[in-house]
Amino acid sequence: MSFIKIRKATKRDVALILQLIKELAKYEKLSKDVSATKNLLRKWLFGRNAVAEVLLAFLDGEPAGYTLFFHNFSTFLGKPGIYLEDLFVKPEYRNKGVGKRLLVEIARIAKKRDCGRLEWSVLNWNAQAIDFYKKLGAKPLDEWTMYRVTGDELDRLAGKD
Repeated sequence: MSFIKIRKATKRDVALILQLIKELAKYEKLSKDVSATKNLLRKWLFGRNAVAEVLLAFLDGEPAGYTLFFHNFSTFLGKPGIYLEDLFVKPEYRNKGVGKRLLVEIARIAKKRDCGRLEWSVLNWNAQAIDFYKKLGAKPLDEWTMYRVTGDELDRLAGKD
């Protein structure tokens, strides 16, 4: 029987976190978009003004996956929420309970912190992930469309063109 361990990441895990981010990007066919570095992760995950948290999953002692999340706020609920930026399980460790354990742990954190919701986005083509989330009771928000401004567009919007 396999043993799954979930733990909070520390500064010592930065190289592993970056490796897992790159594996997720490769899986999502977005490797060209990764500009994260160990220094950036150290600063924003473990620095003085850290903005996100990471949980690592190990199956029988081997790194199997991770999740990165941060707080948001619901004005309608009047409470904080947790936004799950990344949930990734290495392909060889899928269907072994790792992803579910990561989500359960984040749900526990959300409840402990009195959050009103836990939410995330999933790529439309990722049927395996969509099926997994639906089995856990997650519901798609089909009436919402996510928008993003990055790079040059963000610079222009900020008045730095």
